[in-house]
Amino acid sequence: MAIDRETTPSEITTLVGREVYSNNGVFVGEIEDLRLDLNAESVTGLALHQLNHELFDQETRSSRGVIVPYRWVQAVGDVVIINEIVERMQTPDSESAEPDAEGEMRA
Repeated sequence: MAIDRETTPSEITTLVGREVYSNNGVFVGEIEDLRLDLNAESVTGLALHQLNHELFDQETRSSRGVIVPYRWVQAVGDVVIINEIVERMQTPDSESAEPDAEGEMRA
């Protein structure tokens, strides 16, 4: 299912509680809340909790959750599919991924 950027507000709230997976099928977390830009009337991020601890460093694991940019969303259906970038952010050869000042993940 393609992303419908013209989703009505009542449909946006149905995202809460949905599981988020990378496009490679790896569980990332569950949507707890949405980050909105009220001026642009758009969703800018997904606040995730119940995180897959294998994808995030210890600091992130001890926090309440993370916010992933909505631009990473590839598809919305029974689950939400995002780019595999979360999987690539932490590799054994690189530094851990850490949230930036706005709570978005950076490598």
